[in-house]
Amino acid sequence: MLRWTVTFIILAIIAGVFGFGGIAAGAASIAKILFFIFIILFVVSLIRGRKKI
Repeated sequence: MLRWTVTFIILAIIAGVFGFGGIAAGAASIAKILFFIFIILFVVSLIRGRKKI
């Protein structure tokens, strides 16, 4: 999931450089949402892994 976040960030940067503001904003918002989902799942997996020990 972190790989998709990086992909959308790179897409947003490239679109911003070429002047496609709408596409850049959309890709940046998707990247932000994916990043927060990644962080939430990461924390949940840390907590669940901690309880099994």
